[in-house]
Amino acid sequence: MLRDVRAVVFDTDGVITDSARVHAAAWKTAFDAYLRAHPPEDPERRRPFDVRDDYLRHVDGKSRLDGAAAFLAARGIEASPETVRAVAADKERLFVQRLREHGVDAYPGTVRLVRALRRAGVPRGAASASRHAGELLARAGVLDLFDVLMDGGEAARLGLAGKPEPDLFLEAVRRLGVPADRAAVVEDALAGVEAGRRGGFALVIGVDRAAGEDTGARLLRHGADIVVRDLGELCGGGAPK
Repeated sequence: MLRDVRAVVFDTDGVITDSARVHAAAWKTAFDAYLRAHPPEDPERRRPFDVRDDYLRHVDGKSRLDGAAAFLAARGIEASPETVRAVAADKERLFVQRLREHGVDAYPGTVRLVRALRRAGVPRGAASASRHAGELLARAGVLDLFDVLMDGGEAARLGLAGKPEPDLFLEAVRRLGVPADRAAVVEDALAGVEAGRRGGFALVIGVDRAAGEDTGARLLRHGADIVVRDLGELCGGGAPK
């Protein structure tokens, strides 16, 4: 499946490292605190943040500000820019605290695939909306497996649009020296697979870590060509669904 592509760009959280759960937990604490302090008029919209469904629908793969704004809007909250920044800052504080207390691990299946690509001479990039992507990869011991790293800080410096726009992936593959139509994107977020499709990548691989009833189908609907539960399946030992 990857033999015809000349480069592969991997999202970080939930694809390379087991950090999506840390992001989701931090978002839950931040959003639930806001909902308790500022409950929406509709009781249904006061329900706590769901670390699977709400995370996938509203914040996964997006910048902190975009994610905070999307979730608050989904709950009918007309949040000011100052409120969005405050909620995003609370999430950032909680995430950094948990990251530095506990660290994160890289997924073994992903590491197998990245090493196989390196042995085959295929350039590899890591791309993430998070400003902590480099720290995450370094703490997981896999930073040196990638030729290019595009993180949220670099995206902000260049003024790149966030996902579902493809800017981040297109800049990563440009730095790898390969056109998008000869490269693959690997993503676990709905916004991310949509960005890969919009960017005209030859192959968009969705990773379904949630393994919910319809999470794989959602990834396919948003732009994934195939969906796997673990990237080790692409090295053998399992078939994509």
